[in-house]
Amino acid sequence: MLRLVVRRLLQLIPTLLGLSVLLFLWLNRLPGGPASAILGERATEAEVARINRALGLDQPLYIQYWRFLKRIAELDLGTSVQTGQPVWDEFTLRFPATVELSVAAMIIAIVVGVPLGYFAARKRGGWLDVTAVSGSLVGICVPVFFLALILKGIFAVNLGLFPSYGRQSTGINATDVTGFAVLDGLLTGEFDASWDAISHLVLPAITLASIPLAVIVRMTRASVLEVLGEDYVRTAESKGLRRRVVRERHVLRNAMLPVVTAVGLLTGSLLSGAVLTESVFSFGGIGSFIRTAIDGRDYPVLVGFIMFIAITYVLINLLVDVAYSLIDPRVRVH
Repeated sequence: MLRLVVRRLLQLIPTLLGLSVLLFLWLNRLPGGPASAILGERATEAEVARINRALGLDQPLYIQYWRFLKRIAELDLGTSVQTGQPVWDEFTLRFPATVELSVAAMIIAIVVGVPLGYFAARKRGGWLDVTAVSGSLVGICVPVFFLALILKGIFAVNLGLFPSYGRQSTGINATDVTGFAVLDGLLTGEFDASWDAISHLVLPAITLASIPLAVIVRMTRASVLEVLGEDYVRTAESKGLRRRVVRERHVLRNAMLPVVTAVGLLTGSLLSGAVLTESVFSFGGIGSFIRTAIDGRDYPVLVGFIMFIAITYVLINLLVDVAYSLIDPRVRVH
């Protein structure tokens, strides 16, 4: 297992280096450049030249790239044009909110999607199968921001069952330990703060889970149907093995391999796709911060966000490989 992890980590280095090259070239080809974003569109040529000298943008490209790579390795992503604070500090401040929302959404998608897809395959052609397939199509087709507005209007504004914005109510005096509101309440014994944070998570988490849930349902259903038609499943059933044993050892375990891949990719996409959801619910995570960075051409924030998403995808792929080896030991051999 350790050899597999080390090999995968070494394979990820060229991927990140290639991404850094593409990102650097993209930044150098943007209209206006960082100087225009800092000074504004009415900046004079002299002011732009001064900022370029200060940022080292008048140096040869290979020197600029080396400095760019060195800053990323040192987690020095520059200073945000919007707030004037280091980008890394802004990310660490907002990162827990996005992770908390993404994890909650993924839990909903897995807990509901895997059983629903499995039973839909077992009852193929029945009402549950038709409902699951139809619902998954609707989940994929409905835009996230539109679903967010509907849920917010019905359950927050009209019925008042859940909060409509933020991570916690203003009257809650919660102790901040890790930045994760639910976890902090459990660690400090402030269970009212945890419950309040969970109530704020419900609507945005359901919104963000809509597309992953639909994908997991369809992926699980298709995978289970494929496995049910395999010879080893029919052989196990013909030998008189109990149905529970056949389901757990033969059907579910083998059907989970493509689902694990889908879950890994979807988890990475949640972190980058939380922009609209966080904006609608004013959740205060990385997503809503990125939206304002795009509007304000805050290049250091955009660079940090792209590298953050890339590293997240890389680490998630590593976890998927490890999960693969645990589910199917043959992967370790290869």
